Amino acid sequence: MTIKHDVGIIGGGVSGVVIALKLSEYGIDNILFEKEESVVNGPPFCHLHAGGNLYPDISDEQCRILLKQSIEMARLFPQSIDERPTFISIPKTEKYAVSQIENRLDMLVDYYKTLIAEDPENEILGAPEHYYKLYNKADLQVLAEQPTTAVPNTADEWMCNAIKLIDYNLLKTPVILVQEYGWNFFRLGAQAQLALNSSKECTLKTNTFVTDIKDVRSKKIDHNWEIHTKDNIYKVKYLVNSSGFKTGEIDNSLHLKSERLIEFKAAYVSKWQPISGLIPELIFHGERGTPHGMAQLTPYRDDYYQIHGMTNDITLFNDGMVQSKTDDAQPEFNSEIKQKLSRAWSQEDINTRTENAIAFVGKFVPSFTSATVGGPPLYGAQQIFGDDPNLRVGEVHFPSKFYARSEIIKASSALTVANQIIEKIVEEDIVVELIKELPTTLLKSISKTDIDALAGKFAVDRGYPEALSKLVIDK
Repeated sequence: MTIKHDVGIIGGGVSGVVIALKLSEYGIDNILFEKEESVVNGPPFCHLHAGGNLYPDISDEQCRILLKQSIEMARLFPQSIDERPTFISIPKTEKYAVSQIENRLDMLVDYYKTLIAEDPENEILGAPEHYYKLYNKADLQVLAEQPTTAVPNTADEWMCNAIKLIDYNLLKTPVILVQEYGWNFFRLGAQAQLALNSSKECTLKTNTFVTDIKDVRSKKIDHNWEIHTKDNIYKVKYLVNSSGFKTGEIDNSLHLKSERLIEFKAAYVSKWQPISGLIPELIFHGERGTPHGMAQLTPYRDDYYQIHGMTNDITLFNDGMVQSKTDDAQPEFNSEIKQKLSRAWSQEDINTRTENAIAFVGKFVPSFTSATVGGPPLYGAQQIFGDDPNLRVGEVHFPSKFYARSEIIKASSALTVANQIIEKIVEEDIVVELIKELPTTLLKSISKTDIDALAGKFAVDRGYPEALSKLVIDK
């Protein structure tokens, strides 16, 4: 059977679903192909990156872009945002200066004010004057003596809860609390899938593997591409490649050259004993890839915690970053990483890396060493366009007519890329004109109850504790 659509999107990760949602809101007929049972199965994310506070080595310009993009995405998916701050610190062993981070934060406050002046709805990270707060050693000593607050409301209450657990004598002062919110990818995926299923303009095809794409642009017919699956052929005018780290496979099939890196990373799920008050996400900066790489502890509901340790025996992997070749746009991982990507982790490897992660955080949070393995790792591979491993801002490329390649690195870049693709679709006369931009009616029409239920199902179906699908601070 042959079916026609205006736009065909390959890959239902964050970028693919946001593109499909935005096309639908503009009344553009589209079809989205995802080989898994549900959308947003790619590399996990756990925070907005609202300002690039986890990346001391990136440029100020990248930080501003991440702040703007994060605000846009938080406005789209408010039911996936955990409104809790992040604790930022630098161990005394590390090269970074607190003043360097403080100067960047001052720049971000000014930029945040500019964004709010452009649109008051952009004030989603709280008031600019409360975007971050510094705490010197004397402040920490006082706060450590204050009573714990079960559900903190102020920066001081959050810091009070955290600092009781942290060995702050190991850290340079001041330390920082910043409004870098959590972001729940199970909830984003659930809201997106529910919205797409309710859309008249989008056909969502899960459990559907694309077997071939034929380029028929030279035939001057009413479509430019034929997307083949096991059962059908789909004729589309415009093709969007949002296949994540597999993006190069489509480029190869279309005989296009492109340069990219792909990187495999994992985070680990742990279970800790109950503590008396909620804590922020905890960041202890360090040089990536060294034994002192960044340690990151992300709190979830029901005493579950996600851990990143930017070392080769925790989150990073030997041969975990590979580059495309001159004659091959798709980099290839070794067999060990391919096995992990196909969900074939050994229990020994899960235990070893999770226990390494627990011990790594335990250097700064001594009582955390009592945590245990809480579930399978969260993992995935991401692409980075070009050859700069420090690039954190995603892009879109248009390597040939009627073809877009989305290459986001952080989930927060998805809306920017979607808007750029829509501009190109109009420019190339795929649609005569856009209907007036609608508010995000599709996403707003989805109830919290439905998001709760489907997000929980996503977590359980993928082998994770249901608690990972819930917001720490329920709205």
